[in-house]
Amino acid sequence: MAEHGSLKAQTIAFGAFRLLPGQQLLLDGDERVSIGSRALDILVTLAERAGDVVSKEELIARVWPDTFVEDGNLRVHIAGLRRALRDGQRGARYVMTIPGRGYSFVAPVSVSSGAVTANPPIAPPDAWSNAPILLTRPVGRVDVIAALVKQLSELRLVTVVGPGGIGKTTVAMAVARMANGSYRDGVSVVDLSAVADPHRVPGAIAVALGLEINTDDITPNLVAFLRRKDMLLVLDSCEHVAEAAAAAAEELFGNLPGLHILATSREPLRAAGEYVHRLLPLPSPPVSANLAAAEAMAFPGVQLFVERASAVLDGFKLVDADAAFVADICRRLDGIPLAIELAAGRVDAFGVRGLSADLDNRFQILTSGRRTAMPRHRTLAATLDWSYQLLPESERLVLRSLAVFAGDFSLDAAVALVPGFAASQAVDLVANLVSKSLVAASPHGKTARYRLLDTTRLYGLEKLAASGELPDARRRHAAYIRDFFTPAEAECETRSKADWLAIYGGLIDNVRAALDWTLAAGGDAQLGVALAVAVVPLWVQLSLMIECRDQAKRALASLAEDDATALRPRMRLCASLGWSLMFASGRTRESSAAWLAVLEIAERLGDTSYRLRALWGLWVNHLNQGRFRPALEVAQQFAGLVTGSADALDLMMADRMLGTSLHYLGEQARAREHIERTIRSYDSFLHQQRIARFQFDQRVTAQYF
Repeated sequence: MAEHGSLKAQTIAFGAFRLLPGQQLLLDGDERVSIGSRALDILVTLAERAGDVVSKEELIARVWPDTFVEDGNLRVHIAGLRRALRDGQRGARYVMTIPGRGYSFVAPVSVSSGAVTANPPIAPPDAWSNAPILLTRPVGRVDVIAALVKQLSELRLVTVVGPGGIGKTTVAMAVARMANGSYRDGVSVVDLSAVADPHRVPGAIAVALGLEINTDDITPNLVAFLRRKDMLLVLDSCEHVAEAAAAAAEELFGNLPGLHILATSREPLRAAGEYVHRLLPLPSPPVSANLAAAEAMAFPGVQLFVERASAVLDGFKLVDADAAFVADICRRLDGIPLAIELAAGRVDAFGVRGLSADLDNRFQILTSGRRTAMPRHRTLAATLDWSYQLLPESERLVLRSLAVFAGDFSLDAAVALVPGFAASQAVDLVANLVSKSLVAASPHGKTARYRLLDTTRLYGLEKLAASGELPDARRRHAAYIRDFFTPAEAECETRSKADWLAIYGGLIDNVRAALDWTLAAGGDAQLGVALAVAVVPLWVQLSLMIECRDQAKRALASLAEDDATALRPRMRLCASLGWSLMFASGRTRESSAAWLAVLEIAERLGDTSYRLRALWGLWVNHLNQGRFRPALEVAQQFAGLVTGSADALDLMMADRMLGTSLHYLGEQARAREHIERTIRSYDSFLHQQRIARFQFDQRVTAQYF
């Protein structure tokens, strides 16, 4: 480090930090900040001239006096310095880029005489730790880390569980450093990621403790060594040696009351006495078109993105125009810290909006992790490969099969999509994937719901395609959705709308995915038509009439004109098309054509129910065009068809259609007779939800006449 005589015996204070140039030391409160010597030289140079602009050339000459370096090298060290200072967080600003000129230290500083005589200890002098220094701070995990420190003191054996990239190791190392002073004999971290042979787990623990044990049975010696120790043992990355790690943890935990154990794994160890802490994704902002940068920065997912992006792109700052795009990136990456970090690392290449637009290709673009990171954390695909390769083939097959679901799904749905297993076996396999953090479970509500994180789902789809299983999986998925919706139309007439939507409404994304595949080239058009027919009530109940129209047209286009076996599906699709077109302004002519097609097919099939629907649709279109006399004629046809019917709704509809038509024709006495009978008869089926057939609550529509 270059000599700065005037400051060598002084302390420079700014914010929560103290800089001691003479001791090459930066303190955050009383804790040493890990910072490289070059970044420290830059900080001293800038702090010495606080408020002034220091050119890049001057900084390079001061920090690298005898070496030629490029501007990029300086930017890297500036970014590292900003991370160490938490520059930009909670409104704190220290190092400002002055475009075209250089850098300026903008925070107020105070200089006091006299150096700190010794580095303050991070832990008590007799506390030993081999926990690595954190190169980056665990964003959004302060409360979790504090909770784990407390849990360890009380429960003694805690396993942090979560999917790959969720930050288990980062959290564990932060816990180790925070808790170090709480244990007389310190903290020992055992990195099991490189231990390929489960039999070597006890040996890895011995090495981390600094023991040389020349025997095949190591565990008794570990127990003897640790018997009087007050210590925290961290077993990191246990998933690939889970059984051996569980055995070792259980043996040590059961025999050593002074030993506390923190493990990290993608699944619980299932050891006696174990407490499982499932690490959750970082929260991200909800969808909002008008999201401001300040609002977005309240969420840890966005904070992490911005912090990492500023490390690779000098001067990066979240602005209002980009806030919604960054929030979208964080949401679609499921709040997984590693994925967010990888995305932020490509801001310099793609920009925020480019990243958001191309995120479906995340396995191709999120490939620039730290070179010093473990291989499985250098790319997003490698992280998932690690988990996938640890699975037995049966669980790989289940994970691939579940990837066709869009959104959440029930256990019954999962069982239906898994080929080659009995239901009980499939349930066990799904439960195993939940335990291994590859399937997320939400046990709240009447029935448990499951889902794959979006990144895991895309990974599974790639595996399905590579294995040649994707068409069959798509077909099973579409067939399941079709079968599930088979009773939906009938249940519209027996269930309340709220109950009906609670059963069927959540499947909207799965319906869309199934229709997109079945009705596309290479899909299964016959299955797609049956599916489109079955899900018509969903469009109606959700008032998605434009979507209903488009899907009905797609399905009708796949039917052969001369296919006599397709008459009934064609009739039902034309009815859904007629309904949807009735709600589209200016589409009366198209709607009438659809209803005439329904009427013609219904008469050929002898289907009274659809004849009535078609007549109702034609009647509404006549009214909408001011054609009141033809409307009365259609109403009379309807009334003649239901004469003698035992169905109160059909009789009431006839009265309403006749009463309304007569009202518009000026025959008010006859109109009033029919309308009053409509209202009186409504009570006979007040508890039946018969809106599905004729679209409206008939009491309401009758009352306004």
